[in-house]
Amino acid sequence: MAENTYVLGMADLMVAKAPAKLVTLGLGSCIGLVIFDHVAKVAGMAHIMLPDSRGAGNLEKVGKFADTAVPALVEEMLKLGATRPHMKAKIAGGAQMFALPGASAEFLTVGAKNVKETTARLARQGIALVASDTGGNKGRTVEFSTSNWMLKIKTLGKGVTEI
Repeated sequence: MAENTYVLGMADLMVAKAPAKLVTLGLGSCIGLVIFDHVAKVAGMAHIMLPDSRGAGNLEKVGKFADTAVPALVEEMLKLGATRPHMKAKIAGGAQMFALPGASAEFLTVGAKNVKETTARLARQGIALVASDTGGNKGRTVEFSTSNWMLKIKTLGKGVTEI
């Protein structure tokens, strides 16, 4: 059976039942988060841009922030039949993309803060982070397939890895 492919843009969040492939492009400091339940055959992905939504005002896209994306993704997966005890997570991204003279440390550490907040939010939800490919200074594209429950990561100048 062929997989349906779903491509997420920045700040998007999506869930799907197998057979499915979830893809998001252009992760720099952003996080590509995938949560999956291989028993219920449900997977979800979020393209997280920032660690938290405090002061953000309009929360039109809950996938934009780690503090809103993680619980929203879990809730959407539960609606499709996933169960919390079977959920596992993988993440990629969180790079420091720029070294700009005079840029604030706050600006330069967005990737690391995204990794930290996403990891903390998964722990709060009781979801094990089973694999990650984060940090560095290269952009990534990720693709998660329910055919093998692997997260394929294409890193600029580095090639392809699977976790």
